[in-house]
Amino acid sequence: MKKVLIIGAGGVSTVVVQKCAALPEVFGEIVLASRTKSKCDKIATLVKAKTGREIVTEALDADNVSETVALIRKHNPDLVLNVALPYQDLAIMDACLETGVDYLDTANYEPLDTAKFEYSWQWAYREKFEAANISALLGSGFDPGVTNVYCAYAQKHLFDEIHTVDIVDCNGGDHGKAFATNFNPEINIREVTSEGRYWENGEWHATAPLSVHQSFDFPQVGEREMYLMYHEEMESLVENIPGLKRIRFWMTFGQEYLTHLRVLENVGMTRIDEVEYEGQKIVPLQFLKAVLPDPGSLGENYTGKTCIGCVIEGIKDGEHKRVFIYNVCDHAETFKEVGAQAVSYTTGVPAMIGAKMMLSDHWRKPGVHNMEEYDPDPFMEDLNKYGLPWQVEQWNSSVE
Repeated sequence: MKKVLIIGAGGVSTVVVQKCAALPEVFGEIVLASRTKSKCDKIATLVKAKTGREIVTEALDADNVSETVALIRKHNPDLVLNVALPYQDLAIMDACLETGVDYLDTANYEPLDTAKFEYSWQWAYREKFEAANISALLGSGFDPGVTNVYCAYAQKHLFDEIHTVDIVDCNGGDHGKAFATNFNPEINIREVTSEGRYWENGEWHATAPLSVHQSFDFPQVGEREMYLMYHEEMESLVENIPGLKRIRFWMTFGQEYLTHLRVLENVGMTRIDEVEYEGQKIVPLQFLKAVLPDPGSLGENYTGKTCIGCVIEGIKDGEHKRVFIYNVCDHAETFKEVGAQAVSYTTGVPAMIGAKMMLSDHWRKPGVHNMEEYDPDPFMEDLNKYGLPWQVEQWNSSVE
């Protein structure tokens, strides 16, 4: 049995802690830390009521490396599982380096003052983690995360050559709010309003935000309009899928969401630079986050399903082949199980499984690694076992 320190107490953490607590043979002890200890206590109370297990809670400013180092040394975990904000990735990695503890996160680093996210900052830690004989697993959510593993599975079992990958992400649910984001509003809006990017024939191509879109028929959800965006898993898959000719990422948005977003952007509420208001400096997007619904509060009345997967084309036994590997997740069912909506669930379950892979030494080698660098089979088996069953279908239609 191992000990894990989980940092962060939002909607995803609510799922992660419950899923870890349900596996005492793997997660023998769980410590939960966040800037707001009362949020940790609320999750711990929920877990106690459901499983009888005690969760130790702590207050932590994860931006403060020395504070995180002190907490790690106090509890001596085998793994630090980071489900805090992406801004804090590097600070937590620094603390893991100083204490010699393995690290896992669900999203790559993003600087606070620039709406830009890429793996270069974290990949720069490779040699340091190797020298310290510790392991970092990056992006163990759904996308990134499960989608990376889908590609590794396809490479191992379904294709001789993979030529194109289209990652498609649809939330076909309805939370009943006029405008709300399904995960941290600040991170979500920064991501959606950024330039789109895709990789083709050896180079990256940029597109204006949400300017490229098409309709797609999602299993169990139906036809939805999806928009080309940049997403970090493409960056690592380009490096780790040999023979790849093109990779793109698509996400669906309803017209009501886009209309609200366009208005907020036009009036300056999505800005990430400081403005002066009544003698104080505020960041408009951070203020907007404060007045929008908490994503963790959306689950109770959420209806509908998510569908996330990879449309993969290539060659098998000399023949052209196209498959769709995907999961469908029901908002009402996840709320019934863990009190969270499906977007939190589809990130939290893979975070737990990634931690399980590391703690059981299925996936652990010194350095900094992405999900597709490991054997996909035990992870894919656990997806079916712990709530995110997947399907593989032969498809005739392709993404244009």
